[in-house]
Amino acid sequence: MDAESRKIPTHEVTYSRLRDMILFGALAPGQPVTIQGLTTELDAGMTPVREAIRRLAAEGALMPQGNRRVSVPQMTESVLDQLAWARLAIEPQLARLAMRAMEPTLIRRLRLLDERVNTAISEGDIAAYLRFNHAFHFALYEAADAPVLLDIAQSLWLRAGPSLRLVMGRLGGAGLPDQHAEALAAMEADDAEALVAAITQDIGQGVGQVRLALAEGAF
Repeated sequence: MDAESRKIPTHEVTYSRLRDMILFGALAPGQPVTIQGLTTELDAGMTPVREAIRRLAAEGALMPQGNRRVSVPQMTESVLDQLAWARLAIEPQLARLAMRAMEPTLIRRLRLLDERVNTAISEGDIAAYLRFNHAFHFALYEAADAPVLLDIAQSLWLRAGPSLRLVMGRLGGAGLPDQHAEALAAMEADDAEALVAAITQDIGQGVGQVRLALAEGAF
């Protein structure tokens, strides 16, 4: 197979780039954007952008607004409750399953990612925190070899990401979800229950911050 035949299709590249814009908070909840503006931002044609919007709307990550505009849905208490329930059901189980495949190379990789997370928190770098926090969690979850659960987790993060971006903007790095040290210690000790507890606490901390922001009218 030559290099050209292995090239990722344009519509998949466009989808991935728009998905990352949502996941990592480049599009704020409720912020309307035009389809034409997205074609410029993504450096893509109208057809792949429309297809990406269609797919992300089906995933609940975008809402059509009319007049060729779309927006990221606003967070609500009801949606947050559902996301919290689902994440607490799915992600600790992925962590538990990942312990079966735990090895030193994965722990080293996760430790390096956690160092990036810590640096981002100390510097108040929102974009870096979101990217490296996501990378840490999904490097762990992918080791579970549970593709159905992994797909669900990815969808849940896509819905939660924009709100976490707003929360970090308010906090400036303080109080952000970070139970990674506890998770890494559990991995080193080969303690699946301690790892599950760390991931559960990490999720709960993030949900709590979003809930507080909702109560204060930040969304």
